[in-house]
Amino acid sequence: MNAGVAAAAAAGASAASVMQAIRASGVLVRIEPHVFRDLLERQDEPLVVHATSGLFTTYYQYLMSYRGLAFFTKSDTPIDLPRGTELIVARRIMIPG
Repeated sequence: MNAGVAAAAAAGASAASVMQAIRASGVLVRIEPHVFRDLLERQDEPLVVHATSGLFTTYYQYLMSYRGLAFFTKSDTPIDLPRGTELIVARRIMIPG
């Protein structure tokens, strides 16, 4: 196989893996922390995934599902979660883009 064909094959494989990653991420909606809190209030027993990030400044990341969509927010301060929230603490939340 010549170098040009090999490069084209590698580029095609790379594009395919990117498309697969996009499909795997599903629908993700980024919202402001106060909107995230409002959506939590609408649920009886919300499930939230939480992680912290940042090198010099700590950021608080939250992820939840609501009506078939995944909602994500990032805040400078912790969000006060409503009573009854099931919290899963993750080492990291990786969000595309």
